[in-house]
Order: sequence, then C-alpha cells, then structure tokens
Amino acid sequence: MEEQWVRNLKSGDIQAFNELFGYYGPRLYHFSYRYLRSEPECEELVQEVFTRVWERRSELKEDLSFRSYIFTIAFNIIRKYFRSRVQAKSYYETKLMEDFQLETSQKINFNSLKSRLDNLVSMLPVRRREIFVKSRMEGLTVKEIAGDMKISTKTVENQLTEALKFIRSHLTDERLAGILFLYLFVL
Repeated sequence: MEEQWVRNLKSGDIQAFNELFGYYGPRLYHFSYRYLRSEPECEELVQEVFTRVWERRSELKEDLSFRSYIFTIAFNIIRKYFRSRVQAKSYYETKLMEDFQLETSQKINFNSLKSRLDNLVSMLPVRRREIFVKSRMEGLTVKEIAGDMKISTKTVENQLTEALKFIRSHLTDERLAGILFLYLFVL
C-alpha cells in the first residue's frame, strides 16, 4: 500500500499525500517528542517534514523506504534544532554577561558565579547533589532521573526542592540570586 501511495504522491496525488500524512504523522510526532518534549515543536516538525516531502515529491524513488526517508528528514531537523539551541544558549550566556551590570562595588563575572554555585552544589548531600546535577546541569526530567536512580518521582521532586532551598539560603545578595535563577531555569 505504501509503495502505491508513494507512486501516486510522486505524480502529485493529494489523496496519497494525505494517506501518508495520516499514517506517518502520529509516528513522527511520537518519535520527535522523545527528543523535543514540546507538543508545539513536535507538531511543527511533522509539518516541516511533510512540507519537504511535498516539495520534493517528484524526486521520490519508488523503491525508496518512505518510512526511512521521512524519519531521516525528522532526525536532521531535530539535530539542526539542537545545534541552533546550543548556539542560542551560548549567545544568551554571552549577552547576559555583557549586558548585566551589578550596582555593587564589585562586579561578579559568570565564572565566579559558576564557581560559587559549584561550591554550594558540592556541599549538598551526595544523593541530593546527584539529583540536582542530573536535573539542572544535564537537563534530565524528574521522570528520567527517577528511572535512572530507581527512586520515586516524588523523592526526586523533594530532593530538588531541598537542594534549591539550600542554595537560595546561602545566597544573600538578591541580585546574585537573580542571576542564578536565570542560569538554572532560563538558560
């Protein structure tokens, strides 16, 4: 059936396109959700993949594995997305440090802030520190951390809450706490 849809799509059959979209759209969505974790971004990715398929329909080969073709397109879009996100993060980190002027007598640069944060994190109990690092530094979700460490999601949430309370309690400068908030939650 797929081969027939691809043949028909190649000749511009919109019904064949709709059939392929209906069949593979949800599969692409679930595939991309594992990486993007955002419904709007996944929906956009599916649209982008099928837009490219439609634009290149005349170039399709009939012996082509359509599934492999569209998943390769999706994977490449996801890679490009993450590359641009890393570049944007680097840009915002740089911009934050260039634009942010502290009103205190000393200016605190990003490295000293990072050093202070690392010092506070190193003071956390081992398990709490591991959970905090996995969450805030490695970007894992609560569910992923719970699975990795074979503990409940509630335990992960409680440990994160306690870690953040500890870090906040050791930051006396409100401006420093603001920078830290940006570092931990926005960037």
